[in-house]
Amino acid sequence: MLINALLEACRRVPNSTAVEDPFRSLTYRQMTRLAVVIRDIVRRKSKAKHIGIMLPASSFFPPVLFGVLWARLVAVPLNFLLAPDELAGVVKDAGLDLIVTVRHFASLAQKLSTEAIYLEDLGLKRRMLFRTVLPLPAPPSVESNETAVLLYTSGTTAQPRGVELTYQNLSRNAADAVVALGIEPPQTMLNVLPPFHVFGLTGSVLVPVVLGAKVVAIPRFHPATVVRAIATSRVTVMMAIPSMYAAMLRTKSAKADDFRSVQLALSGGEPLSDAVREGFLQRFNVQLREGYGLTETSPVVTISSLRYYKPGAVGQAIPNVELCLRDDKGQDVARGLDGEILVKGPGVMKGYYNRPEETRAVLSGDGWFATGDIGRLDEDGFLSITGRAKEMLIIGGENVFPREIESALEQHDAVLQAAVIGMPDPSRGELPAAFVIPVEGAAPTEIELRSFAKKRLAGFKVPKRVLVRTDLPVGPTGKILKRKLRELL
Repeated sequence: MLINALLEACRRVPNSTAVEDPFRSLTYRQMTRLAVVIRDIVRRKSKAKHIGIMLPASSFFPPVLFGVLWARLVAVPLNFLLAPDELAGVVKDAGLDLIVTVRHFASLAQKLSTEAIYLEDLGLKRRMLFRTVLPLPAPPSVESNETAVLLYTSGTTAQPRGVELTYQNLSRNAADAVVALGIEPPQTMLNVLPPFHVFGLTGSVLVPVVLGAKVVAIPRFHPATVVRAIATSRVTVMMAIPSMYAAMLRTKSAKADDFRSVQLALSGGEPLSDAVREGFLQRFNVQLREGYGLTETSPVVTISSLRYYKPGAVGQAIPNVELCLRDDKGQDVARGLDGEILVKGPGVMKGYYNRPEETRAVLSGDGWFATGDIGRLDEDGFLSITGRAKEMLIIGGENVFPREIESALEQHDAVLQAAVIGMPDPSRGELPAAFVIPVEGAAPTEIELRSFAKKRLAGFKVPKRVLVRTDLPVGPTGKILKRKLRELL
């Protein structure tokens, strides 16, 4: 399945660049050969079923991933931005006895109770040269429901859980996403997303292989560097989270000509504000389109394509994915009404690793996965995300979703991004508190923003406090960490 996609790309475009980063470049033929070298190494070095991969977005990550899969082992991409104790918990939970990494992460790897091998020390060029005179080994014979990747959730709200994604999950989701996007080769794709996150894994590693596309990988996100790479490499497809787009928008040196080659810019991972969407269109002539997905769905559920797009919506369901919205009593809701989003399709996870009770809590016997997100479908099947059940505020007995308040504040010309949490209140249970990042050069006041909100929201939804800050705490993928916001009140 996944190895077959790599072999097919190698057959079609063997001499085309598969991936490049600031240090090296690999063609599809070279990447395939390197994957075989990694396969041979991990087979000798590990006795465990799971192999850890601690690498950033780079030319190394794809061949290491495919090499582990070629050995018929389970790849476990590791979040190198976690604290050592947190990462040690993941290593223990996954049962790792080997981590493939680079010297840059040596100090972190040495704090983990497992062996680490460093790619720089393996003589890869020599091994690849030797491999050129040997035939490629056959891809492993795997079952569609066999686990390919064990991907740990970010752990921003709780102990990370391993999500078992199968060969079918990942191969079908990547292929169906390509169809839904409506893009065809040749393409040059930007990779700024960490591969330990499912958006980066599927969107920036697997989708390009399905297309036989070239990937420009940037190991560490820096907005000015990213803008230069887009211009220099003539990137045609870019995928990023809203915080990254916001950072590029704030880059003074960026200009519309830098983005002239971009045909599709997809945003996901968190809500995209109108200010960032409109700013990108006005300043760079790039229409940001949104998608929606979760680790547990491999991840793509809905997507906005080149042909079908509505501002503010996260697109329509990709092929073979079903959506259902239900109320708190488990009843289906009508179009235009809010309900919890349930997903069914080939991308839905096998389950949480060694957590059967948690799996049963979200995954029904007939295959419906309860996302915990709240949304609504319009008459054309476009999905809008309106909140998250776990983030819901209860104010004087009324249910309030933070996203509604955030959207209202983001309509203000001076607001780039907003994040809302609940703060304890003795009389009403809790009240909303808002954190705002202003657009460059603007200085909105708390009084001004509360007055603005009063004109657009019911009185009980108006933030009790509005804190204007130049930045907000974010997690490994750039998502705003709402649990950290409480420490700033």
